[in-house]
Amino acid sequence: MSSPSLSDLGKSEQAALEERGTQQRRAGSNATWNSIQNAVIAVFQRKGLPENELYNLNEGVRQLLKTELGSFFTEYLQNQLLTKGMVILRDKIRFYEGQKLLDTVAEIWDFFFCDILPMLQAIFHPVQGKEPTVRQIALLHFRNVITLNVKLEDALSRPRARVPPSLIQMLLILQSTMVSEISNQHCAPNLLQSYLIVMINAVLKPNGAKSPV
Repeated sequence: MSSPSLSDLGKSEQAALEERGTQQRRAGSNATWNSIQNAVIAVFQRKGLPENELYNLNEGVRQLLKTELGSFFTEYLQNQLLTKGMVILRDKIRFYEGQKLLDTVAEIWDFFFCDILPMLQAIFHPVQGKEPTVRQIALLHFRNVITLNVKLEDALSRPRARVPPSLIQMLLILQSTMVSEISNQHCAPNLLQSYLIVMINAVLKPNGAKSPV
């Protein structure tokens, strides 16, 4: 059996170096994914980002988009990261009912719409311009994970229900936002419309006005 030639040894060494480089790049990508995930979860937990962290996150997103993980970025954002964040919000209210549910959902919507949503758009600024947008994905998940998974219609239907202004804003925005194209839940728009009808009745009832439906 002949000994390997210098050429073969050189090729083997080159292949080993390339494999080592690939592993290092994957490790770096995984570390970047983890830092982005930790930052997003911290936002949902009402924790602020450290100074200059937003810049680092933007750079991390840009780098990931250039790797093999970039093609899975939107899928990961939808199926993993945002779902985890929304569950954090939902778990605080999942057993609430009646007026307490209405008031708490309104508070959560204010926090989501005024703080979380702008921060998500800032963190993932490098992917803005792609469809679906980060805003669309986030609104879709708020709708599916929170709005459609609490006893909102029952709370709105109660005789003494008081509808917070933020809740009205939430339902109108979720209904009007064009997220149906990226949703497999075709019943969601109809459910939101049903919530809006019940909400209108609840708002008009104290004034003795007739329901428009």
